[in-house]
Amino acid sequence: MGSTVLSLRIDGELLDRLRSHAAKRGMSVQDYVVRTLIREDFDERFKTAVDETERFYGAADGTAGDEAADATAASPAIT
Repeated sequence: MGSTVLSLRIDGELLDRLRSHAAKRGMSVQDYVVRTLIREDFDERFKTAVDETERFYGAADGTAGDEAADATAASPAIT
């Protein structure tokens, strides 16, 4: 995987907060921002996967989604 340059114009106050957060973790501002973006991307993808799973298998209350009901109805009964 290659890398690409991304330039940002940000407020001085925000940069100071980023520097502070990065320093607490012993990181550069660049590394802190990249790590934060990666974490946000993972969180978003994980939430989407959970939502899709719940729609297919049903929510925690036991109600199955339409896809799971359709799959069950299409399965032949074993007697």
